[in-house]
This record gives sequence, structure tokens and C-alpha cells, in this order.
Amino acid sequence: MANFPMSSSNQDNSPETLAAPLSDSLDRNPAANRGNFTNPTKLNATNWLARLQNYSKLLMAVVEASNFTLQYANDSFCRLMGITPPTGNWHSQGIRLWDLFAEFDAVAQEQLYRRHLLPLVLRDIYQIDCSHWRLLDRPTIVSLHSPSHPEPRSIQFWLRSEHLKVERIDPQQDEFADEKLSGLPPEEVLATESWIERLQLDNYRVKGQFLWEGLDVTDQETIRRLINLLIEHDSVLRPKKFRLLDREMRSLFHADYLLLLSVKGQQAKLFTSKDNRIVQSKIYPLDSLEGSHFMAAAQANRVWLVPNLRSDCPTKLEQMLFDRGVRSLLLIPLFVTSSDGDTSLGQLMGMVGLTSEQPKNFDPLDVSHAVALIPALSAALRQGVQGQFSHIHPAVEWRFLEEAERRSWGLPPQAIVFTNVYPMYGICDIRGSSEQRNQAIQADLLAQFNLAVAVVDTVCEHQDLAFLQQFRQDLLTYQETLRNGIMVDAEVTAVQYLRDNLEIYFDYFRQCGDSASAAVKAYEEACANDHRSVYAARNRYDRMIHEINSQLRETWDTAQMRMQQILPHYCDVELTDGMDHMIYVGSSINQKFSLFHLHALRYEQLRAICECARVCFQLRDRYEKILEVTYLILVQDTTVDIFHDEQTEKLFDLRGSTRDTRYEIVKKRIDKAVDVKDQTRITQPGMLTLVYSTKEEWEEYEHYLRYLTREGWVDTTIQFGTVEPLQGITGLKFARVKILPEEVSD
Repeated sequence: MANFPMSSSNQDNSPETLAAPLSDSLDRNPAANRGNFTNPTKLNATNWLARLQNYSKLLMAVVEASNFTLQYANDSFCRLMGITPPTGNWHSQGIRLWDLFAEFDAVAQEQLYRRHLLPLVLRDIYQIDCSHWRLLDRPTIVSLHSPSHPEPRSIQFWLRSEHLKVERIDPQQDEFADEKLSGLPPEEVLATESWIERLQLDNYRVKGQFLWEGLDVTDQETIRRLINLLIEHDSVLRPKKFRLLDREMRSLFHADYLLLLSVKGQQAKLFTSKDNRIVQSKIYPLDSLEGSHFMAAAQANRVWLVPNLRSDCPTKLEQMLFDRGVRSLLLIPLFVTSSDGDTSLGQLMGMVGLTSEQPKNFDPLDVSHAVALIPALSAALRQGVQGQFSHIHPAVEWRFLEEAERRSWGLPPQAIVFTNVYPMYGICDIRGSSEQRNQAIQADLLAQFNLAVAVVDTVCEHQDLAFLQQFRQDLLTYQETLRNGIMVDAEVTAVQYLRDNLEIYFDYFRQCGDSASAAVKAYEEACANDHRSVYAARNRYDRMIHEINSQLRETWDTAQMRMQQILPHYCDVELTDGMDHMIYVGSSINQKFSLFHLHALRYEQLRAICECARVCFQLRDRYEKILEVTYLILVQDTTVDIFHDEQTEKLFDLRGSTRDTRYEIVKKRIDKAVDVKDQTRITQPGMLTLVYSTKEEWEEYEHYLRYLTREGWVDTTIQFGTVEPLQGITGLKFARVKILPEEVSD
């Protein structure tokens, strides 16, 4: 709290005293009385004060000028601040205004005080009329953590100080003596910021109280931040920017999730937010959305509210959202505008959607906020469309920038192709992940059905009805089916069965005794998560997969930094149940390419895979049953051609020659390949498998294995075999070697 000079005021701050000036003013102005709907002939100022006290959205407080202690505050102020209005004297409460705004620091407080003091000094000490100045018109915005709101509020406020009086304690101390202000006409006085800093605060005595007036402008501030965020040049699909957009949009609209529907040609790409990151969930043919709420919003060209999806799911897109728990939608269609700003002649670029698990969550105020954001949202989505070549790997970015520049001049599109590049493909595959996930699904569903049976049992104890007994038998039968194994759709259908056949009765079941109510509560608490179902075993599985993938990715990224220093090359990484990587290197990507770079990169690729394996070895002690990981490198010494197909999600596809097609088939199927001799998988946990075709390829990699052995990465024993033909492709061989854990020094 800044230290300000003490005032000498003992004014009565009761509501009646505060009302007196208003009453006098109204008595002198009978015309103002015509608006009194309580008494048409006489407006009682105290009644108006009561209305301001209880019903105004304006936040008002009277504060002591010396230390900003509250002398009075209206109900709106008290509710927002979490203050209980005192029954007696406000002054005795000792509540200081700035203590309520912790982020408004002492420096800012003093600057505000100085700005108000300067006009008073010029007026009362030098008799200069400052009423035409705008020093005090600028509002201040502060952040407030209100107990009545989950998120910080933005408060815009003004201080009213015109009625205060100021006098110098020591008249001989005149910080403006060099300005010769006495006797100057007001129009010749030009106050500057330096004058504010000159003020000697301890030499002034201020009499009176400040009137503090404020407004909650949280929504307006959120909209302002969103507009600033959206008009930045980088793509809205960049992870960091999307996280900010997602957070601000959900806060403004009190929504659960953000949707982005990007329309290009006859396809619509749906992006959703999950854990503050963007996820592309599906591509929809545009004609499949006919009759949807999304197309209705586009055709109407206005913000569209969907109050309740439960009774209104016209297409598979809405049904998918409903199955994920969405109940209401707010849709904002975005168009490319014509030169005169007319969107009716424009082309649909896409749509922004907000979702809620609550029916009728959105209202006309949300529509108003959405309309205010349309220009900025359109600019952001247009930037995303124009920046279709963003997020390109640095090694190939130069070619995409060339093409983007060509198109900016109106030239027709030209294919982006890199010819004669060497492919380097590798896999770190989590063995048995599908089976483990199915077991986790089964465990969770059985646990949820156990809770369901427990609910029905407790209700039966209270009211033994034939219907309940038969329903209990259905639950047991369904449970037994789950015990015998689960189908692909069981994760969805079993939970939906309980929602449709059990959970709909919970309101009644709670009335059937304490034990029934407790059983219902236990069921609901077990399902109190984003999945709205028991998710304990799957959560453990997900955490394990996430940790393995995270460690693999972190290790690989570190290795990639070393590899890029050898020679810039393209590398794509995909994380699913494990990690795949695809490297392309050649002179069409970097002109400095040579065989030395190729061989050095191939060896570093092997070392990186071994590093990933050692990380997985270290994870074994963290879980009771960790999934095993296998490691494979596909060797190919012949080059391929790759090109960028703008109609697919992949950055590069193989061009399609015979050699390219053969490589693509092998790449897709090699991780499931088996040894032609004993029909066992060629990949084994903890072992590095090399798949090759020619004697020359093996001889090269034999050197690399010798180097790895010398460095202590792999064992000396090498296992050999022949790969069973893959879709007519024969002649593949493999070599397999054990990866050694890192030696721990004493």
C-alpha cells in the first residue's frame, strides 16, 4: 500500500448524508421528477439511492483520500468483492480498497494518486481552472480474484476527485516555482507528465473522500484479447496459439470445448480441443453435412444456437458430438468476404463452434459476443488457409516457400516433388498394446456393472419388485458376456446401456433408503470424469502409453538435433502405440548431400533407436506390468521420389513407381512380419531387428552393428532369418540383435 498524506475529514458517510446533494439537486429541478415511477409528483432521492445501492450494475465506493479505506460501498461492489456490508460504521471495518486488488501494486497506486492530486494543486494553490483537461478521464483496468467467480474478473474504474480540497503544509516549498504559475491564464498552462512526478506528496493535506466507480468488463476484455490473438500473423492451428484461443473462448462462452470446421473444396475437416491442444478428429464430405446444424448456420449466415442435441441430431456429425456428451452448440459461420464486405457473395471458409454438456447453455448475449468476434475469426481462419504451407519441416521449408511465393503472384499451382531421396524408416512398437487396452476396457466395464448391480440390490432391499429382479438378471447376464470377452464396440455400447437403462432411474433410487442413496453416490463418484464412466484401468493404461511415448519422443528429438547437424534432412514422427519415424535425405532436399552424410545418418539412426530402447528399459521398474517394446529398422539402398499431395493429411506421399510402391507395402506390413521358418514374429522385445533385401545392404549394416557392439549398445550374437512373403514381395531377410541396457557405474 502506497503511503499518502493524511486527510483531515470527519464527514458523515451515511446513505442519507450521501443522498443529500442528490435530493437538493432534484428539488431544484422539478423536470427531473417526471421519471419517478414510485411517486409521480415527488422523487425521493433516498429511494433512488436505495435503488443504486441494491440494483445498479455500477460498482460504487467512497474511500478515504489519505489511505483509501472504505467509507461506503454499494451492494454490487460488496457482492463482487465478497464483502459483507457492515451494520454500523464502515470506517471501523478498516477495509482498504487496494487490498482488494492485489495486482494493483504500490507504484501504480501512487501514480494514480499523483494524477488526481496535480489538478487539485493547480486549482486550489494556483487558482488555475483545470476542468477542461483530460488527465482524469482515462479509466484504469485491474484484475480481481472474486470469490463469486471461478476465473479472474477485469474491473474498469474511475476515481472522482473534483470535490476534494487540498492545501500545502509548508507554503515555502513550491516545486513549481520555476514555472511562475501564479497569475497565468489557464490556456497558457501546459501540464506534463514530469509535473506529476514533481509533486511532493508529504507537503499536501487533502480533505474529503474519493468516489470510486467501476464496471465489470471481463467479457469486453476477453473479446479484446481474443481479437488481438486472432489477428496475429501466425496460424490459429499452431499449438501455443490454439491453447490460448481455446482457453479464452471457453471462458467467454462458458463452454466445454472448442470446434473448428475448415471447409476446402468438397471436404470439411473437423478440429476439436482436447486437454488444451488441437486434435483433427475426422474429415467429412461436404454433402454428408446436408441438413446438419452446421449447414443451416452457413445457409442462414448468422450465429446459430442448438439448444438440445438430445432431440435434434440430424447427421452423423451431430450424433458423434452427442455421443461425446455434447448437448448444446453455438455455431459461428465464417465466409470470405467480397471486395465490398458483403459475405452473402463470399465462400464458406469454415465454422467455429462452442459446445456444452448442458442443454440450453448459450443465450442471446453469447450470440452478441460471437458477432463481435466474426471479423477477427474470419481473418484468423483465412490466415490459416493462406498459410497452408505452415508447420513445414525446416529442411524442406525452402521449397514450400518458393511455391507459396509463386502462388502469391497468381501463378498456377506446381507440384512439390523431391526426387531420388533415400528413405530411412524405423519403428519402436509397443507389443500387445491392443490386447492390454482391451483388458483395461473389460476391467473398467466389469467394475461399473458391479456398481450397477450393487445399486439395484440396495433398491431391491427397500422395495422387492419383479421388474427390479428381472432388470438385475439382465445386468448379470450382460456382465457375464463382458467377462467372456469384449467386442470392438463394447466400450461405447455397454456404457450407453447403463445410461439408458439404469442411470435414468437414479433420481427415484435415491429416495429408496440410505443404502440405495449411498450406492447411487458410489456409482456416480466412480463415473465422475470426462468419460462419464469408470475409467480406472484405462487411465492406468493411458498413463503408461503416454509416458512411454513421451520418453521415446523426447529421446528421439534429442537424437534428431545431432542428426540434423550432420546434414539437414526431412524427418516425420508419429506417435500411436509406440513411435514410427520416416526420414528422407538426398541432394534434392539439400545440395550438400553425399554418401558420407548418408552413412553417418544411418549409423546415428541406429544409435538413436538404441537410446530409445534404453529409456524403455528404465521404465520397467515404474509399472507392475509394463508393455514390451520392439525395435525395427527397414533398410533400403535404392532411392524413392516423394511429393506433397494437398488433398491428403500427410506432408509427403511416394510418387507411385514400382520401387516406391514396393517400399510402401513393406513399410506398412513389416512390423507384423514373421520368420518363414518358425512363424514367430521377426521383431522381439528388447531387440533391434534390421530388415534388408540385398547382400550389399547387409554388408553395410554389418559394419554398423560392429560399431554398435564396440560402443556397448548391442550384444555380439546376431540372429538371422527370412521374412515370410508380404503381399507377393519376397526376398526380404532380417538380422536381429539384443540391445544392451546402459551400464551403471559403481
